[in-house]
Amino acid sequence: MKKVRKQVPALAALVDFWWAGVEQDLEALDLSSMGRRWARECLLPLVYWAHQAAHTRCARRKVKMLQLLEVVRAAFHQHAITQRMPAQVLEEWHGWATQRVKAFQRASSAVEGRNGYLSQMHHNHRGLPKQRYKVWTALHNFDCRAADGTTPASRFFRRTFPDLFETMLSNIEDLPRPRKRNQAMTLTG
Repeated sequence: MKKVRKQVPALAALVDFWWAGVEQDLEALDLSSMGRRWARECLLPLVYWAHQAAHTRCARRKVKMLQLLEVVRAAFHQHAITQRMPAQVLEEWHGWATQRVKAFQRASSAVEGRNGYLSQMHHNHRGLPKQRYKVWTALHNFDCRAADGTTPASRFFRRTFPDLFETMLSNIEDLPRPRKRNQAMTLTG
């Protein structure tokens, strides 16, 4: 339990950061307070629970999620904004919500996956050098690629970054020449 409790603050910070991104998106769209509330309390929960129900393997959890999804779906369809919105606009909003939900999934899995792995390595090796944590973070965020070829950093910041390996190679100068061995040793050896 101690190990799990240690991860809670990092996970909570990522959730807060995700909500800040949602709010930033909604503010940029210049929505009314009712529109923002609809997106936060109706649309995002609908897309989130649909995504979760589709990806869970546990039958008992899946039943609970599907029940919750039906409640959220009913509230979504009964909302005044949903009923007045044209189908094409509703589809665009659904795409936005899907993108935000996927960003949330990636953000939370990074905490569980990378940090979980690092904590196991830390436990097994009885401590890791602090510099190695920085290297693991850089490798994870800028070099791990999904099936579509994007990195976690490029998906999160919504921009491309130069290839990590090529960038490192461009910063390395010519390697020094090997030292010359004594000629006499090579002849007698």
